[in-house]
Amino acid sequence: MASKHRVCPWWLGYFLASPIRRLWQNPAKILGPYVREGMTVFEPGPGMGFFTLELARRVGPSGRVIATDIQPRMLGQLERKLARAGLAERVDARLVSPDSIAPAGLRDAVDFALVFAVLHEMPSPEAFFRQAAQFLKRGARLLLAEPSGHVTAAEFETQLGLAGNAGLRVIERPGIRRSRAALLEKI
Repeated sequence: MASKHRVCPWWLGYFLASPIRRLWQNPAKILGPYVREGMTVFEPGPGMGFFTLELARRVGPSGRVIATDIQPRMLGQLERKLARAGLAERVDARLVSPDSIAPAGLRDAVDFALVFAVLHEMPSPEAFFRQAAQFLKRGARLLLAEPSGHVTAAEFETQLGLAGNAGLRVIERPGIRRSRAALLEKI
């Protein structure tokens, strides 16, 4: 299943990171049930950090967030926000290629992955899920959320089928406004 959408332009990141967005997608509420202190968390396509800052707060000083993006301007803004918030030491922000969104060296190292509104922009969701199956620990969770305005219900089910083929099973369907969402677990 190839992506039919282009990558979100960097300048749109300002809108997506707006505090107003918290009215319908509150990062603390969305992440609260899944992220704890000391975890290693992976976030592809963090944009300018709408979820990343909350992830960094939740993993605490003993945890780590690995945030990867293909756009240097997004990462630059993310790094500035993290520095202002005093959270830069908890986040490893890396520039990656569209074909390999997960950096090397993560095999069986990740406790939780947040894949929020980014899978439909990847060249190959199937390849991403194969990579996820390698970097997630057994029993680790992956929260997948896609914008309902960009991804149809049928397309989302196809994505979940690809995840299943890679060894990730759906364990929950959390309700996230304006999104199609599923919590997956590596089996």
